[in-house]
Amino acid sequence: MLKTILHRGLALLGLATTAGCTTAPQPPAPAVKPALWQVSDADTTVYLFGTIHLLPSNYNWRSPKFDTAIRNSQGLIVETIVDEKNPAHISAVLMKLGLSTTVAPIADRIAPEKRAALDAAIAKSGVPRAAFDRMETWAAAFMLLGNQFRDLGLKGAEGVESVLRNDFATAGKAIGQLETNEEQLGFFDTLPEDAQRALLEGAVEQPAEMRSQFDAMLAAWTRGDVKAIAATFNEELASSPPLMDALIRRRNRNWSQWVERRMAAPGSVMVAVGAGHLAGTDSVITMLERDGYRVRRVQ
Repeated sequence: MLKTILHRGLALLGLATTAGCTTAPQPPAPAVKPALWQVSDADTTVYLFGTIHLLPSNYNWRSPKFDTAIRNSQGLIVETIVDEKNPAHISAVLMKLGLSTTVAPIADRIAPEKRAALDAAIAKSGVPRAAFDRMETWAAAFMLLGNQFRDLGLKGAEGVESVLRNDFATAGKAIGQLETNEEQLGFFDTLPEDAQRALLEGAVEQPAEMRSQFDAMLAAWTRGDVKAIAATFNEELASSPPLMDALIRRRNRNWSQWVERRMAAPGSVMVAVGAGHLAGTDSVITMLERDGYRVRRVQ
């Protein structure tokens, strides 16, 4: 589950858990062309861009074709907007959905052979253990993923959505979201307990394995290798139907329907969502094509 956990955690906790991360500047990637598509008709263009929600400092991912699409777009739509200047809001949502008085102690919700790793991860997080005993399992997993992100030197402020939001705000262009913070976290809150425990086990994996998997994921995204992205982001989800349905299929269907509604209005907009949502047999791209739309890859 680790690759899946990493990607979904990037979506939700990037801006909340990576303050203070540092990493060395990254060299230019050899082939910078993250996948970019467009759906268009006579008076409407919707660009679809797959993102990575957290990145190292100074990572080179932009291209001339992408910047042209940005200039042509009158607005930006992202998965959800986390207000970096008001972290109290996302914290309140996490507390509302993620705390419970009826859960078992956190150690009882992980395999015995992983309890030592859990203890180390809790100590490293700086959050009192008693707090984890009150968290629902998915929320505890999210808190512990912050350790992994810090070890990888990843920053929400360097992530694609954060950079794009700054660009569009500076240009005075509209910015919207497909889901509220509460709606997005709610997908995890309704997962079966066994799926939540899979998330928790992945959140205490060894950093070396996390590094290797993230590097492979990042390389595939940077070169626009959609087949590799589909395998990296979605392959392991196939073994967990509840996770696949909650995190991928239902949301992709909602988003593809949003694009279809948007095609009825004139103008141009960029939709930037996690790259895994635009790759594979259940992707937003595939759903649009099944509904009769021509989706053209422009990068």
